[in-house]
Amino acid sequence: MKGNILVVEDDETFRSFLQTILEDDGHEVEAVADGAKALRMLRQGSFDLVVSDLKLPGKSGLELFRETRPDPAAPQFIFLTAYGKVDEAVAAIKEGAVDFLTKPLHDPDALLNLVNRAIEGQTRARDYLSLKESESAGLPPEELIFAGEAMRSLRKLVHDVAGTIANVLILGESGTGKELVARTIHLLSPRKNAPFIALNCAAIPENLLESELFGHEKGSFTGATQARQGKFELAKGGTIFLDEVGEMPLALQTKLLRVIQERVFERVGGGKEIRADIRLIAATNRNLREEVAQRRFREDLFYRLNVFPLQLPPLSERVDALPLLTEYFIKRFSRQIGKELKGIDYDAIAALKRYDWPGNIRELQNVMERAVILSRDLVRVGALPEEILRKPQPENLDSRERLKCAEKELIGEAISKHGGNRRLAAEELGVSRRTLQYKLKEYGFLDEA
Repeated sequence: MKGNILVVEDDETFRSFLQTILEDDGHEVEAVADGAKALRMLRQGSFDLVVSDLKLPGKSGLELFRETRPDPAAPQFIFLTAYGKVDEAVAAIKEGAVDFLTKPLHDPDALLNLVNRAIEGQTRARDYLSLKESESAGLPPEELIFAGEAMRSLRKLVHDVAGTIANVLILGESGTGKELVARTIHLLSPRKNAPFIALNCAAIPENLLESELFGHEKGSFTGATQARQGKFELAKGGTIFLDEVGEMPLALQTKLLRVIQERVFERVGGGKEIRADIRLIAATNRNLREEVAQRRFREDLFYRLNVFPLQLPPLSERVDALPLLTEYFIKRFSRQIGKELKGIDYDAIAALKRYDWPGNIRELQNVMERAVILSRDLVRVGALPEEILRKPQPENLDSRERLKCAEKELIGEAISKHGGNRRLAAEELGVSRRTLQYKLKEYGFLDEA
């Protein structure tokens, strides 16, 4: 488990030494000479760990540590100190520092072991808290929902619209996570403590859909033995999510339009107007403009729903998110069935990246559940379905593209072989660590490495 580390040391030679041994172990390292500059960097960036001398010019290491504590996302600290300053280091540990080492540093492995143990412990704690928070909300972490470059701008739009009362229309293929996005909007909104009520319009028979939406009075139709609240009443003060709204019959579209315009509705068989205090989010996998042109969807309703459209990309356009998504599903299903899997190997992830994913994330979830059941230590190619393995590598590439594919494959194999250690991988490939780092970024392997 590698981390992002800030080294704070005023001795230039020793600072360079610390940076070198940490970088050679695979960590990303920034190094500064004083506490004031370190504090600025901590406020501007994100670090997992600070390795700091206690005695620094100006702001001491202990002062730096104490000034970062009010931040709930503050990094951990490991201190380096001379023998005469051990009491200060012990005091820092009592206040929450990880540990300290005395200078001069005779054994670099002692530092590496301490650093790796601290980062692994922090990662486990962060994963546990993230899992607990997401499970309590019924959602994966937000970073997972919006994983991939294609989702970056959409995530910003979600945050922009969440705090408003605007109607939102989420567009996208089946299985792209439209309900997850809707739930995220709700949880980011002022209505987050009120209900989120979802209804799939395509899953309810047409003759029952009106009752599901608006409720009914006793005796209003055969089988209505008692009055019943509909989704609009149940969502009072919160958010109602109408999935596959394009499947709604025209007659019901008229009644939905009235709810949006007048904010009132009536139960089936009732005459009393009920106020609709809800935030409306709708979703569809249909082209509603085409549905309007074909007179299968009301134009005025379309414009009422389409106040703030969000277009979700298919999984085939989010290939860079596959490492993160597969890791999440492997952990989730491993936990459910009591297995301990290390992850997924390079060949398997490469096969997943070549596949088109017609079923999107829902299909990926099913594939990974099956793979976890069939795997022992690691998800390998043999645990994947035949339709994924049959997907050939592209043949219509020019020479330059074929060379890139071969280079990418070699880099992936080297990284996998050496367990993510970039120094060893670079040595095997005969390139510098800087060149390898550039290639990892170019080919999108950083999440895998």
